Amino acid sequence: MIVAHLDLDAFFAAVEELEDPDLRTKPLVVGGDPHGRGVVATANYEARKFGIHSAMSCAEALRRCPHSVFIRPRHSLYREYSQHVWETVRGVVPTVERTGLDEGYLDLGDVAEHFLAAREVAEAVKTVVQAATSLTCSIGVASSKVVAKIASDHRKPGGLTVVPSGHEAAFLAPFDVRRLPGVGPKAEERLLAAGVDTIGALAALGDGELRAVLPGSVGRMLHERARGIDPRGLEQQAQRISLSVENTFERDLTDRGQLHAELRRMAERLSGALRDSGRTARTVSTKLRYSDFSIRTRSTSLRVGIDDAEQIGELACALLDRALVDRPGALRLVGVGVSGLASHRQLALV
Repeated sequence: MIVAHLDLDAFFAAVEELEDPDLRTKPLVVGGDPHGRGVVATANYEARKFGIHSAMSCAEALRRCPHSVFIRPRHSLYREYSQHVWETVRGVVPTVERTGLDEGYLDLGDVAEHFLAAREVAEAVKTVVQAATSLTCSIGVASSKVVAKIASDHRKPGGLTVVPSGHEAAFLAPFDVRRLPGVGPKAEERLLAAGVDTIGALAALGDGELRAVLPGSVGRMLHERARGIDPRGLEQQAQRISLSVENTFERDLTDRGQLHAELRRMAERLSGALRDSGRTARTVSTKLRYSDFSIRTRSTSLRVGIDDAEQIGELACALLDRALVDRPGALRLVGVGVSGLASHRQLALV
């Protein structure tokens, strides 16, 4: 098994920086009210220089860096960027398990026979994600989920760490025991009380010592993980749940007629793909990328599935118009997607 863990770097803050490039040089905190009981959701790397981190109170973040910029989270916007990232990733690695908006696992064994090839695939994923979204990610590659997750955090931001098979325990050994997934506050307290402060020290415990510190199945599971043993596979198998087409223009476009014509050409391609596969789609989406690389998506869902190019095109154009009312501007890319796929046509009653 060769698995990768992908983690988008300071995701919420990175999206806000794309939306407002002036924020890139300022300490930025995405979270709640710094004058109330708000909590930090994430902070950019400028803010992290002051010791600000996720789950810290915003009041403490303000105390550590009084000139920080505080922004309330915009989850619908983050979901748009996240969807685009994972669509891009699936173009390179079909089988993924998303564990959050900004992280997930990739089954590199589908596309790489050995760890050298897996490194090349991981590099390709990093490159296409940044090219498509201007976001950076860190990736860990290993023989198990637990090692891959720790490896992805090893060289942030924008790092790649590969732990070949047979090197798992040696890689994990120096890390603080709290870094091991599954070690919560109570387990950490018991381990530290027993003098077990690194993952390597946990891996070195004998059976009797382990039972004394962490009895039961949880202790055995953590002991195995400390040695890099983690039998979990990816929980989501590869499946085609949507179709999409997009185009990046040679120069940014503002002409509505040209944009509509491009969307209708895409609708023709999608209609052909749907009909060739005998499927219909209930949801049509339009994606816009502006000249500053910010992204907007708009979608609409229907009561019954469609495969007609004219209908898909009409909906896509209306969605683009709606998005441009919300935010006017020149576009460097447009795309059309369909989802909610069904394997047969459902005709509306008239």
